[in-house]
Amino acid sequence: MTSSNGSPIIYYIRHGETDWNAQSRFQGRRDIPLNALGRSQAQANGKRLSQLIENPEAFDFVASPLGRTRETMEAIRLELGLNVKDYKTDALLLEMNYGELEGVTIQELENDYAELFKSRKNHRWEFQPPKGESLSMTKDRIAPFFKNITRDTVVVAHGAVGRTVRQLLLDISLHDASWFEFPQNKVFRFIDGKEEIL
Repeated sequence: MTSSNGSPIIYYIRHGETDWNAQSRFQGRRDIPLNALGRSQAQANGKRLSQLIENPEAFDFVASPLGRTRETMEAIRLELGLNVKDYKTDALLLEMNYGELEGVTIQELENDYAELFKSRKNHRWEFQPPKGESLSMTKDRIAPFFKNITRDTVVVAHGAVGRTVRQLLLDISLHDASWFEFPQNKVFRFIDGKEEIL
């Protein structure tokens, strides 16, 4: 498949599940490994991508530098029959920095940080955890990476980053972007300002 106007095709995949994901715990920059389900999800996304891409050698492959994204990328490349280590990482794709909330569960946020919980609920796009980033700040950080893509590319990164990518590439509302439950078992294809979830 090629873009109708020659613009690059972007496949975006969130890393597989970690134990902290399963516990609804803010993960951010903490380098938490994939769990068994996460490894299975990464493998399945690789199989799905192998059915979507006829010539993976023609694509760029770029991942966030964190271990869970690299492990996901390597599982994907294995399914594509590519050298598992022959891809790039880019720090612009690091997960949103949750600052002092990293390691805190959603339930703990509601119980122990009531004002922060309320602020996040009411202003999620602009909500900035103490010593962390907002989704708005994350979008500003990742925008140069996506605006400089010139070749068909497979990107493996994170959930909050994915929310900002969708807002950047699809121009959807800030509310819809910020509350999107980003799946770990799907492949997102962005072509000409449109999205397919595969």
